[in-house]
Amino acid sequence: MKKCIILANGKTPAKNVIKYLQNIGYTALLCADGGADSAKKSGFVPDYIIGDFDSVKKETLRYFKNKSDIIRIKSQNDTDVEKCMKFAIKKNYKEVMLLGAVGDRLDHSFCNLGIVLKFFHKIKVRIIYDRSILTPYAGNVELITKKGEIVSLYGINDKTKITSHGLKYPLNKTSLPFGKKESTSNVALRDSVKLSIEGGIIFVIREFNLLKKHGLI
Repeated sequence: MKKCIILANGKTPAKNVIKYLQNIGYTALLCADGGADSAKKSGFVPDYIIGDFDSVKKETLRYFKNKSDIIRIKSQNDTDVEKCMKFAIKKNYKEVMLLGAVGDRLDHSFCNLGIVLKFFHKIKVRIIYDRSILTPYAGNVELITKKGEIVSLYGINDKTKITSHGLKYPLNKTSLPFGKKESTSNVALRDSVKLSIEGGIIFVIREFNLLKKHGLI
């Protein structure tokens, strides 16, 4: 299964995060515009740099000129991250790990969360930010967990109903609409948590280093 990393122009992730993902099969690195500056700073060579190039430094593009495929897309109808998503789908990647999606621009951070939903039915997208990893889910899901692990769940609207088995604070056809209700810092009671999600998509946020330690990514 083809997997890739998309590096956006938010907070630069730790080098060991990118190295770890490359070692577990996320073999291609796509940089969304200014994400190429982060790649250069961290010593990584992107396979592709994609965007309208309104934020990446000119010296960065010159540096990667003969090292990476540089693809300029002038369209203003989508963000640079979306341009990368569409490119990844066209290249038949099945999974994306989105890094640098959160930073000092709240509008960009919020938009990137929406992109996870927008592309849910086309490609599997997860976000890693500092200690957290966000994964979208729908339908029936079994999470391999560690007893005592913090598992936070967030719905989008009133129509999405969640039933859980194995969480300290159980959900029974519960909706978690944004701005009304959430299940922050719930706790896994055992090594498996089952979720039944009806009528939509939810976000589940877990601790990245714990999942990494136990090979659960």
